[in-house]
Amino acid sequence: MLTWLANAWRVPELRRRLLFTALILALYRLGSWIPSPGVNADSIDQYLSRTGGIFNLLNLFSGGALSQFSVFALGIMPYVTASIILQLMTVVVPRLSELQKEGESGYAKINQYTRYLTVILAAAQALG
Repeated sequence: MLTWLANAWRVPELRRRLLFTALILALYRLGSWIPSPGVNADSIDQYLSRTGGIFNLLNLFSGGALSQFSVFALGIMPYVTASIILQLMTVVVPRLSELQKEGESGYAKINQYTRYLTVILAAAQALG
């Protein structure tokens, strides 16, 4: 029944990737349960229960980390937002359009810009 898992475990590269993925998922789940220091969790819970709407959606995307106001409350949303922004900017900014047409090296540069924008967006959202 689980022969595919046993076969994947025998291959050293797949085993290393599976262990890495499991470790990252475990670290994320741990970080989503660690509350941010100096935050009154009861006040956050009352606020979220009153407002609902977009906060419930953000809480869903962050795996419940927003309602606990955890260390990893932002989740993957800054990266997704940065990726969408850069994809839309490739139509507007000629330099990004040229990078996209360069092939693999251009995509690598756009991915680098996406990571930089992710850090900026995460910092701005964390301040909010």
